[in-house]
Formats: sequence, structure tokens, C-alpha cells
Amino acid sequence: MRNQGLLALKDLSPLPHRAPVATHHPEPVLDVVVPVFNEERDLEPSVRRLHAHLCETFPYPFRITIADNASTDSTPRIAARLADELPEAQWLRLAEKGRGRALRTAWSLSSAPVLAYMDVDLSTELTALLPLVAPLLSGHSDIAIGTRLAPGSRVVRGPKREITSRCYNALLRSVLAVGFSDAQCGFKAVRRDVAERLLPLIQDSEWFFDTELLVIAERAGLRIHEVPVDWVDDPDTRVDILATALADLRGIVRIGGALARGALPPGGSLRDGGADAPGRLATQLVCFAAVGAVSTLAYLLLYAALRPVAGSQAANALALLVCAVANTAVNRRLTFGLRGRGGVLRHQGRGLVVLLIGLAFTGGSLAALHHAVPSAGQATELAVLLAANLGATLLRFLFFRAWVFRA
Repeated sequence: MRNQGLLALKDLSPLPHRAPVATHHPEPVLDVVVPVFNEERDLEPSVRRLHAHLCETFPYPFRITIADNASTDSTPRIAARLADELPEAQWLRLAEKGRGRALRTAWSLSSAPVLAYMDVDLSTELTALLPLVAPLLSGHSDIAIGTRLAPGSRVVRGPKREITSRCYNALLRSVLAVGFSDAQCGFKAVRRDVAERLLPLIQDSEWFFDTELLVIAERAGLRIHEVPVDWVDDPDTRVDILATALADLRGIVRIGGALARGALPPGGSLRDGGADAPGRLATQLVCFAAVGAVSTLAYLLLYAALRPVAGSQAANALALLVCAVANTAVNRRLTFGLRGRGGVLRHQGRGLVVLLIGLAFTGGSLAALHHAVPSAGQATELAVLLAANLGATLLRFLFFRAWVFRA
């Protein structure tokens, strides 16, 4: 059951071509969700400030949805009063906690063509709201996010949260190879037609919801627009940084496992229809196997030629390096159909990182062989290297699909 959402992405038909949102109608064009939990102090001044800003600057009908997820203080009473007093505000009450759960529910119930959310403390300067939603209204992008880590952003926060945020986003880029810069900024918007397709695929209902949404969207070939924001940390935040960090790490492991298994398709499957079809995967496997067979033969011959001169470990490393560069170049063209010089250096750099896996497999196998059988001959070494290289080849294919040649 846990993997059904990710696997279902492969079965979705492509989204229609992006088109500008029709803005001349009485219904709200934008629905801004404010998820809250025990926010009796900040709720009223923040919502009134947001409402005033939208009335003054947003040229289309809008709605503010207060999504109260199981507050136990006077937050529900304040939210109900605001919904009565402000024509553009409404209140939604959930029985369970979880920011992701609140967003999923509020967005699923909304009929507005553009859906957004922001944290109740309004840490993000509201002048960024119109630049956030404009690319979605025009049809330029599918999702828009505020970023505190891009040039032009102005951020005021303590060193602990600054370091935590930068480390988290660096981890996402290194492990999941994402292209967006700031997964956790509480300032995002999405077109409703896109949200309808993505929300059923997201498993997390708490703080990792944002990251999972963006990873799946990026893998599906959707366009994510980033807006540099001015952001001032709320010193009274109730977020448990340690618990949130641990939950995020579990989410990264889960998504990383799905990528390694191929449960998340390559880019383009949702927006452009470039699908991860079974026929395409079978073709890739056949091409990769053929290239791998030739590469393995070349590796063994090169190792045998270098072994008497350089020794076993040096010969293994040199043979792997030469064959890995050639293997990456050939797979880039034949197996994954990439042409031209664009991204060649990035692909080769990532291919060399994957090479370290092969080096660890084969070098470790040689070391174990020599430790167990010090007198092992060259024929035995070649047999052990062949077995180790086959295991490394399987991992290399997974990394090639999920990372090295990811669209």
C-alpha cells in the first residue's frame, strides 16, 4: 500500500498544455491556505494583515482558508470569528494534526485554479506573493516556491536554523539530485489541475509533505518556478527541529529507495507524456547489458595487461577508470538517448562517483581474496573480479537511471 502512490505516477496520462488561468469570473482565482495549530496569538493579526494585502494588491477574486488541524486552545474560536467577519475568509477544522494533512484537505476541497499556502507567522514578506502566483496564472509554470537560499533573498534567522536548513537542502541535492534550492520555505503555490494529480501520490502528512510534493513534481517533468524572498525567523516557533529533522531523514530514505527501485519515473512522464513505459525500460536494459558486456570484457583484458606491471590493486583502479569513462559516454548516447555536449561534464563527473562503487566492490573482493588465499593465481583473481563487477554493474544501472542521466 505504501508504494501504490509512487507507482501510480507511471499510469497517469499527461497534463494538458499549460494555459493562462481565466480570471474573469466571480469565483476566487487564488486560495491561500494558512495551516495552524494552537496559534491563538498570531492568527488574527496575521490573517487580517494578509487579507488587507490581498485586497490592496491582488487584482482578482481570492479566498483565505484557515486550516486548523486539531488546535486545543482558542484558535478555532478566533478562526470562526474571522470567517464570519471577512467575506473572503473561511475556516476548515481537522481532527488530526499534521501540516501536510491540512494542506492536502484544504487544497482537495478548493475550486480555485491556483492554490497557495503560507505559514501563519508571515515570516515571508507578503510583497513576494504576487510574483509567486503570477507564473501559475499565466501558464508559465506548474508550481512556484519561495526560496531563502537564492541570490537576492534576504534572510534573518539564527545560526542553528540557518545551518539546519542549508544542510537539509544540500542533502536533498546530493542524495535525491533535486534541482530546486529550498524545499522547506513555508511559501508555495500550485495550479489546481497539477495538485489534483500530485496529492494522491504523496504519502507524508506532516513536515516532509513539501519535499515529497516537489520531488515527485520534478521527476514528473513539471516546471517549478522559484522566487527569492525576504524572510525573518519567528523566534516563537513551535517546530521541534530535532523531531522534524528525523522525520525528514526518514522521508529522504523512503523517496531514495523508491528512486533506486525505479518506482519514480524519469522526467517528463506527467507533463510531456515522455513516460517511463515498460518498453522503454526493456530497451534500456538490453542496451545497458550489451554495453556492459563489452565494457566488462575490455576491463578484464586491460586488467590482465596491466597486472604484471602495476600490481593487482593499481591495475584494477586504472582499468576501471578507463572503462568507466568509456562506459558512461556510450550509455549516455545509446542507452539513454542523450545527444550533444550539454551536460557531458556533469554526466561524466557523476559517472566517476558511481565508479567508486565499482572500485569498492572489486577492490574489496580482491583484498578479501588475497587475505583468504594469499597464493591465489591470476585466473582466480579474474573470476572473483567478474562476479564483483556484475554486482557493481547492477548498481551502476540503477544509479544511471535515477541520478547520472536523470532528466
